[in-house]
Parts: sequence; C-alpha cells; structure tokens
Amino acid sequence: MLGFGKQRFAVAWSLAATAVAFLSNEARAAGGAYAVDTAEISDTGSCKIETWASWADNTDLVRVANPSCVVDIFRPVELSSQVFHARADGEWDTTVTPRAKTKIIPTEIGKFGFAISASATYDMMTRENTQVNINVPATLRLSNVVRINVNAGWQWDRIVDRHYVTYGVGVDWRTPDNVWTWTGEIFGQAGADHPDVPPSVTRPRFQTGIRWRPIDVFSIDVIYGRNIYGENANWFTVAAIRRFPVPGGKGGE
Repeated sequence: MLGFGKQRFAVAWSLAATAVAFLSNEARAAGGAYAVDTAEISDTGSCKIETWASWADNTDLVRVANPSCVVDIFRPVELSSQVFHARADGEWDTTVTPRAKTKIIPTEIGKFGFAISASATYDMMTRENTQVNINVPATLRLSNVVRINVNAGWQWDRIVDRHYVTYGVGVDWRTPDNVWTWTGEIFGQAGADHPDVPPSVTRPRFQTGIRWRPIDVFSIDVIYGRNIYGENANWFTVAAIRRFPVPGGKGGE
C-alpha cells in the first residue's frame, strides 16, 4: 500500500508542476483555498491536487498548487506540499510549504473529531525557512450535511521572530447529493504588535464561497474573502480540486 501511495503522489506532483507552469505563463494555511481545516483525511492511497488563483482589489495576486496523498506511515498520514506564487506591492515571491497531517479521533455526528498537522514554509527567493506552523483542527458533524470546523494552533514567523496563536471557525453546509456546498469562515492570528508588521495582520479574516461538485472526483469553488492575507484587501478566488481515489473508492472528503 505504501508503494501504491508513492506512485499516486508522483502523479499528483507531476500535475502540480504542470499547473504551476500554466499559471506562471498566464502572468500562495494549511490545506486548500479555504483557511479553516477539517479533522478529516481521505483514504490511504488516495491523492488529490488543489489549485487556485486569488485576485485582490489592491492588485495583489496569488497562484497556488497543492498536491497531496495519504500514505500509511504506521498510521494514515496526509502529505502535501503547497507551491505558493504571489505578487504583493508589485514584487513577486515563491514559497514551498510541505505539510503532514494525521487524524487523532474520528468524526461522528454529535461528537468532535480531531487531527493535527505541522508545516514549514521555505522562501525560494531568499532561501530561508520563513515560517513554522502547528494546527489542531476539530470537526463537529451536526448532521450528514452540516459540520462545524474549529482550528487552534501556533505560528512562528521567523522573519520578524514573532510567535502567534492561530484560530479559525468555519461552517460547511452541503446539499444531500453533495453537488453544492456553502462554506463560511472566520480565522486569523493573535500576537503582540511589532513595528515591522502591519496592524491588519492580527485582525480577523473572513471568507465565504460556493463549491460545485458535479462528479465525486472534481469540484470548483468561487470564494470572496476579506483581509485573507493580512493586508485589508478584498479577495476573489477561483479554485479547482481533482481527486484520485483508491480503486473502487469515492472521491474523498
């Protein structure tokens, strides 16, 4: 099973490289385009690739590819590596954020499930490790179609050598056929002020969006956000997910 997972991870990586190349020719949390993570991971051996592009009304731009696979390392672990290409204040930068996530307590209707993830961000331009994150997502299923996600974590910003408490609360509400899902979330980071850090960095951030999932293995999101990268701008995001389930399995979470 581990070998099968590695093979699928290689496929996802290849697709990620293609996606990044495409986005770069046409002219960047944990997880995907939504910032509040869930306590779920997909089946062992499954993979997916998430890509999204975000535009801000202050002309900032973000393009991301995030391939991931679930492998059995004594327990199911989701391994991903987010490639983030962004323009801020006219300057371009590229970062890579590898992440590992595993489930601690399974989710059930009426009971919280928990997971834990850890990631580190590497700036390709400055060749520095710029950030370290640990996050504990909790998911409460209110029914088969509604769930609440709560995140709590720690972030070390190594550029200004500051530590932050990270948080997030989100709601997912889908149709019974899983074709449409509405998501709303509030998230952010709290910590001491710093002269080199804008005040907006520690202000709450907000996103809401609609997902269209016409088939199990593919979905598209259209999202509006405010201050999602700590810059007090309005953001519009279009995201797509292609899933590669294990043979005979469904498209995953």
